[in-house]
Amino acid sequence: MAAASLLSLSLPKPTILIPKSTASTITTPSVTTFTETLDQKFGRKGIKFSEFDGNQIAELTVRNGSSLKLQLNNAHVTSYKPKVNWKDNDGFEEVLYTTSAAKGGIGLVINYADDNSKSKGVDLSEWIVKDADSDSIDALQVELSCTTSGTLDITYVISLYALSMATAVIIKNNGRKPVDLKTAILSHLKSKKRGGTAIQGLQGCKYCTQPPLTSQFEILSPSEAVKPEDPAWFSLGWEPEKKGGIWSVQDLPLTILKHKVSRVYGAPLEERLKEFYNTPPSKYETIDQGRELFFRVVRMGFEEIYVSSPGSLSEKYGEEYFICTGPATMLAPITIEPGEEWRGAQVIEHDNL
Repeated sequence: MAAASLLSLSLPKPTILIPKSTASTITTPSVTTFTETLDQKFGRKGIKFSEFDGNQIAELTVRNGSSLKLQLNNAHVTSYKPKVNWKDNDGFEEVLYTTSAAKGGIGLVINYADDNSKSKGVDLSEWIVKDADSDSIDALQVELSCTTSGTLDITYVISLYALSMATAVIIKNNGRKPVDLKTAILSHLKSKKRGGTAIQGLQGCKYCTQPPLTSQFEILSPSEAVKPEDPAWFSLGWEPEKKGGIWSVQDLPLTILKHKVSRVYGAPLEERLKEFYNTPPSKYETIDQGRELFFRVVRMGFEEIYVSSPGSLSEKYGEEYFICTGPATMLAPITIEPGEEWRGAQVIEHDNL
């Protein structure tokens, strides 16, 4: 049975049976739920489907106990809890920052780009499970397909391994005209201390202030992300971010994300017209000094890297700090011709063990 046919399955209605022995006894057979249907078709060791607060959830757990939670209806990764030390029962740490309103986590963003460089979101509101796979519960994978994206055939693959997780997207244009898209895979990563949050590995890269792409998973809106921070919060030697369109070079090996930033790292558009130009590195590291954790973010297919931090606005959402980062193609849209496809991916891996 094709995965798409899952949506058209009609659930069996309860049937009242009257046994011959007595007409007063009524038996109602159990009804197979949608998640039970998913478990029957795609469930396997390490992959479990369930329901919580009306949301269909896939829970992935590999042999060493590292786990991941995925909301199926909107392809939203809400939890990634890898094993980061050798304690038997307490060696796992939550990596993602997800609010009670289900904002944050890891979200796929795909926006249409028009001639005026403005954008509107592709409808990614409904997804179905297309496939699932495992390799002796050391590698698990769930493949989703979007049912509301019009002429775009969008496949999203979420994978979990002992020391990493990956999210990969394949976008195929089934329409008759080329489409221009801006896209990103944005991860909200939690950190224990605001002053101990940083990234490294982007030294020598060019960057400029840039709002994030509009997303249903955003914690800070694009306007909030680039709004200047209150000078009262600035520390000695700190300079506010420059206005959009003004490019700078990352001079230091370490970028402290204590204050508010919203940046895109990449090559300016005029440089991309040259035969050769410098692109951002394929990987960089996030640092959570408070928990002594380091995570490597790997970029595949995307042209740029997005990095933001909320600064003092983080207090609005709780005691923990967070950053938003991930591979992106924001400044110049990708063009997908009819019948062609585009692929991009992000990997989050660690050496904390």
